[in-house]
Amino acid sequence: MERNFSERLTVLRKEFNLTQKQLAEKLNTTPRRISHLEKGNAEPDIKTLLLLSEIFDVTVDFLVGKTEF
Repeated sequence: MERNFSERLTVLRKEFNLTQKQLAEKLNTTPRRISHLEKGNAEPDIKTLLLLSEIFDVTVDFLVGKTEF
């Protein structure tokens, strides 16, 4: 099953047992921004993608749905 960025972000955040608030703090943003990203109402910038890849130890390609691992 193919997943987009918002779905992958939500799954990873939950797998790492992080709340939207905790993830927002790691990214120096707001929980509202995380909510918008998870709902697909906003797109991440490259800095956010790079930070997320470090936090979750995945590639940017995985985050954006280009690869499955």
